[in-house]
Amino acid sequence: MLMKVKTANFVKSAVMPKDFPEPEQPEVAFVGRSNVGKSSLINKLLGRKSLAKTSSTPGKTRLINFFLINEELSFVDLPGYGYAKVSKKERGSWGVMVERYISKRPNLKGVVLLQDMRRERTEMDTVMMKMIRHYGLPVILVLTKADKFSRSKQIERLKKISQTMADEDIKPVLFSSVKGTGKEELWEIITKVTAYEGGKENN
Repeated sequence: MLMKVKTANFVKSAVMPKDFPEPEQPEVAFVGRSNVGKSSLINKLLGRKSLAKTSSTPGKTRLINFFLINEELSFVDLPGYGYAKVSKKERGSWGVMVERYISKRPNLKGVVLLQDMRRERTEMDTVMMKMIRHYGLPVILVLTKADKFSRSKQIERLKKISQTMADEDIKPVLFSSVKGTGKEELWEIITKVTAYEGGKENN
């Protein structure tokens, strides 16, 4: 099944729960290390070029950004983490802001955790995964920038990463915002996690 995105609109940016949009639609959030390709992934999923703003400056996004899809599903772009030049105080405020969102958002159905396929999992990636699971939410692990590898290298890298996550019962999704690899598979997981049926069409 393909997902037909008829409308995709930016709703607002916020930091505090009192400023979040009303929790009316099922919601999925996207999080990952700075410069992991989060905005590019969201744009690719939605078939838009610049709905989620990309930046060449890692760590620039400091707000939680909300998007409404087909008037029935919400995407949330969480600020990236792990940028070395961000102060310790800012890193601390990031953690508080993100955990406050994850722990208190009643319509949040799952979190897409992005990891650059070329890099090893960081301590912050592990902390983020544990946080998501602590609040009883599904973790959807996506390995970005798959186009940087040949197909054989993709398989080799995926096998290695999967072995490190065997105890966590997580099957990573390979994704390329350049070639569209993994787009349909990720949509299938998102619709399953959110129980969202709108926008589907037969191949």
